[in-house]
Amino acid sequence: MAGRVAEMLRAHGVPVWFSQTDILGAQQWHDEIGAALNRCDWFLVLLSPDAVSSKWVKRELLFALDNDRYERHIVPLRYRDCDFKQLSWTLEQSQMVDLCSEFMAGCRELLRIWGIGLRA
Repeated sequence: MAGRVAEMLRAHGVPVWFSQTDILGAQQWHDEIGAALNRCDWFLVLLSPDAVSSKWVKRELLFALDNDRYERHIVPLRYRDCDFKQLSWTLEQSQMVDLCSEFMAGCRELLRIWGIGLRA
């Protein structure tokens, strides 16, 4: 699902850093993720049971929550029902984008953040 979201955002002109496509062979992935977190303006977190149990997702989210430039720039994307409070109790204070019910409706809602309309 993360790849699908990244592809949709790129197709609409939103710059995306996504580890599966942006980390090259022989690069130190943890260093590349840290560098990307320091460069990006927005942080999207795809919420699922796997994400909730991932120590790396939690580390990345905590970095974003602790960084002032991500203030109001953290977007939780609900992909599967899960206990997202395990990642951070603060997530429920953010407006969630729902990708569970209808992917395209969720994409439309996500793109509205940047004032972009969904194209077919």
